[in-house]
Amino acid sequence: MKRLYFIGGPMGVGKTTVCRELQRRLDHSVFLDGDWCWDGNPFQVTEETRAMVTENICFLLNNFLRCSAYDHVIFCWVLHQQTILDGLLSRLDTRECRVRAVSLLASPEALAARIESDVQKGRRDGGALERSLRYLPLYAALDTDKLDVSRLTPGEAAERILEGWL
Repeated sequence: MKRLYFIGGPMGVGKTTVCRELQRRLDHSVFLDGDWCWDGNPFQVTEETRAMVTENICFLLNNFLRCSAYDHVIFCWVLHQQTILDGLLSRLDTRECRVRAVSLLASPEALAARIESDVQKGRRDGGALERSLRYLPLYAALDTDKLDVSRLTPGEAAERILEGWL
């Protein structure tokens, strides 16, 4: 039976890095970052682009789920609202797989340190910290497993996610 990993969390918490670590540890795995499905310049959030990104994500995830080459499908995105998570899952054919949804969280201080490091390296804009901190409390309301990664390495976080399948 396939396994589908939905990994959410605020910007800068380490979703992509943890998912890359999961991919490295899991044979026959594929990884999709939702941000790749609307990486435009300029980045625009409109009703049209939201509909497009959802369609792109569901198309790719369904293809991965149907493909016999993959046993593990790993997906990450901010996923800060239950309606987003439920909307994506409702469009996926998950009859032949187990789904695990995990929200990666960090203390405001740890999140700030990570984002400030990214800003200094030119990976994020100056407003990223404010946006990320604003999203952080929203994860408490989600029907997901919560994993505080404040003091975890990406490898340790991946291991904890994998332990949840046992």
